[in-house]
Amino acid sequence: MRIGRDISMNDKKKLIVGITGASGVILGIELLKEMRLFEEWETELIISSSAKTTIALETTYDFEEIKSFATRFYENNEMGSNVASGTYKTDAMIIVPCSMKTVAGIATGYSDNLLLRAADVTIKEKRQLIIVPRETPLNAIHLRNLLTLAELGIQIIPPLVAYYHQPKTIDDHNQQIIGRILDNLQLNHPAYKRWEK
Repeated sequence: MRIGRDISMNDKKKLIVGITGASGVILGIELLKEMRLFEEWETELIISSSAKTTIALETTYDFEEIKSFATRFYENNEMGSNVASGTYKTDAMIIVPCSMKTVAGIATGYSDNLLLRAADVTIKEKRQLIIVPRETPLNAIHLRNLLTLAELGIQIIPPLVAYYHQPKTIDDHNQQIIGRILDNLQLNHPAYKRWEK
């Protein structure tokens, strides 16, 4: 019996990217595109059925094109997929944008689809989970669910726009938000402007 590490194994880090139906799907798409700059990372993509609708409403991207930005793609009903198991090694998960329905599902452990199951696995395996919630105004239910997630150590990064970097376009705002998200993975986005006086 052979014991030890097979040097032919894939040494790349794995990031699960979930895109839900909240407004702002462009942030998830742009995150996938930017992750291709980091050769040491692979991306595993899950897109909810509502996100498919929002993608058609908010962007000009073709669904097949978005899938091509990821290393692997899973349908949201593929409950037997790799990312549904804690034995499948991943390093982090980002849900961007994250709908309040998804926030509620994660907060209550209601894993009725692959995206929610992958988030549940990420939490139970004590891996990094980042959510980018898109809703306003927030009601008391939203805030309670977000507090539950924060108490579990989940990083909550609302896609709030900044102005100190003097953005000229919506894409400037988007790239700054993506940079802020990537910063939490210890990845330096070339377009991310840090506060300096």
